[in-house]
Amino acid sequence: MNQPAENQTQVSLAQSSPTVGTFRERDGGLEWSGRQETLRVEPWGPDAVRVRARLGGPILEGLPGALLDEAPDTSYTVKVEDGQGQLTVGALTVLVNAEGLVRFLRTDDGGELLAEERAHFWWPGSRLYTAVGNGHHRLEQRFAAYEDEKLYGLGQHQHGRFDQKGLVLDLVQRNAEVSIPVLASSRGYTLLWNNPAIGRVELAHNGTRWVADSARQIDYWITAGTPADGQRRYSAATGRTPMMPEWAAGFWQCKLRYRTQDELLSVAREYKRRGLPVSAIVCDFFHWTHLGDWKFDLTEWPDPAAMVRELEELGIKLVVSVWPSVSPLSENHQLMEQRGYFIGTQYGPMAHADWPDKEVASTVQVAFYDATNPEARDFMWSRIRDNYLTPYGITAFWLDACEPELKPGFPENLRYWAGPGLEVGNCYPAENSRAFHEGLTAEGEEVITLNRSAWAGSQRHGAALWSGDIGTDFPTLRRQITAGLNTSLSGIPWWNTDIGGFHGGDPTDPAYREVMVRWFQFGTLSPLMRLHGFRDPGMPLGPEMTGGPNEVWSYGEEAGVILERYLRLRERLKPYVLKVMREAHEEGLPPMRALFLEFPEDHAAWSVDDAYLFGGDLLVAPVLTAGATARTTYLPAGAVWTDAWTGETYEGGRTVTVDAPLDRIPLFLRDGARLPVAE
Repeated sequence: MNQPAENQTQVSLAQSSPTVGTFRERDGGLEWSGRQETLRVEPWGPDAVRVRARLGGPILEGLPGALLDEAPDTSYTVKVEDGQGQLTVGALTVLVNAEGLVRFLRTDDGGELLAEERAHFWWPGSRLYTAVGNGHHRLEQRFAAYEDEKLYGLGQHQHGRFDQKGLVLDLVQRNAEVSIPVLASSRGYTLLWNNPAIGRVELAHNGTRWVADSARQIDYWITAGTPADGQRRYSAATGRTPMMPEWAAGFWQCKLRYRTQDELLSVAREYKRRGLPVSAIVCDFFHWTHLGDWKFDLTEWPDPAAMVRELEELGIKLVVSVWPSVSPLSENHQLMEQRGYFIGTQYGPMAHADWPDKEVASTVQVAFYDATNPEARDFMWSRIRDNYLTPYGITAFWLDACEPELKPGFPENLRYWAGPGLEVGNCYPAENSRAFHEGLTAEGEEVITLNRSAWAGSQRHGAALWSGDIGTDFPTLRRQITAGLNTSLSGIPWWNTDIGGFHGGDPTDPAYREVMVRWFQFGTLSPLMRLHGFRDPGMPLGPEMTGGPNEVWSYGEEAGVILERYLRLRERLKPYVLKVMREAHEEGLPPMRALFLEFPEDHAAWSVDDAYLFGGDLLVAPVLTAGATARTTYLPAGAVWTDAWTGETYEGGRTVTVDAPLDRIPLFLRDGARLPVAE
């Protein structure tokens, strides 16, 4: 990191006022100390800084977080004068006043991007530390609110809102609710709350407040620039996604669940008999002997090697479900408990959920392996390697229930290797995907895992996120657009939904068939295209369960023809999908893009929450209401848009209405782009 000689500055301003702290340059950063608090601001990549603050001692290193261990090299300047400290790195200038309050400015014109704000003129200030014992505090970080500001990101939520301004969101992992504490602002900054603690963020009109229920220090990262600049800087600081394997850009087939080897193979064979493209098929849960054995039950899957071999001949990749939970009946349970590989508890036994298992009439109390423990990750991966990869060549895994799915969900009772549950609980899904990334990479394999939860930095481990166990109606489909857009703005480029939703859906019901067609069209233009769901008629949860049929021919002739058409469209678009995925890998730009990511100068683009760009060249306007045969959408200014189906062109900066019969999702090509949409 470049460190100018003039930065070797230490200035005490304490003589001018009893309330003023001390500034110093230390190890390439600006530090302020006062009232037993230390605040450190340091450059952390181009146009970006990391800010840490702690009460009662020096800044701590090595705490769990999302940032890579080493900051990208960048030039900067530090100076202390006129009672304040200043650090400038590219487009971002940080001012710290004598009281320790921080402001972030645009370097070019001095305009304010974001500023800390006191809650009260006396107490509390902008940073509040409330002791909770053993050196931990309930932490609050306050910033000013701005009347015209729009805020996006924060992971994946089912509230249906695109602009997060005005919301209060828990920072905790739950099925379908994924906490990724990254905000992209219309004011020209992107901020990461670099803290995996359980807490919340309040985006109120009278201020923004980040809260950690129990942690040791405040830690956040901020960069200046457009949202696209922010994605580039953020992904460089937290790690970019690998290049997506080519097969993963195609169509994934699954349902809850194929119960036997013969059943799964019969579906794969039927796809090929019909001449339909399919890239992957999923072997879902309960394929195992016991939960936590992490191996096939040979009574139901008698010859996995032959199954994988036949699938490979058909051009289909097998994806296998892996859960982080371990039954007391598992052959691994005793050893893992003795070695301390489970998540512990502050009170009570190391069992965190009740779950069905084979050979028992009722549920059992299962534990979860501790993914924050390197030795536990290595052990779990050794079982995956020895039971799936080495004997059968299986390299693709579905990491289900990786929040982890606790029942009841009391993170304050958990004790991880990395720290108490309240301090580190949100990083579990990222550490779980890390186990597979490190294991597959060591074996020289490409990496992609399908995850039900994620945290900041999950993308660098090859984690694809899906939107969890959701409903099966049009309002739920509508909410997935905003969920996907905010996930993409949170640094997770590989994202998808259960096409058709998860909970229910009758394949014989004409109303649900319409939902399926419209969802399938959206899925075709999603980063990953995967058909899944627990279709009617369902069965009670247990080793014998399965759901209704969920293959493209399950929905009747009229719908089936349309679904087959979109399967072939996805196949034609695969070269474009892979091109867009390379942009995610090399630049950090997501495949599913909010319109303002490409058109930040178009004010209207910041409010479009029901359409998006797939890559830079294709605008997608899914049909989101029952019975619709037309679709109205906004086309951003600064480009000419061509209806990909009809060839009609439109100047941007206007709203258009186009035909959208059941077999058509409106698609628009940007500035003469040529993509094989129409057959």
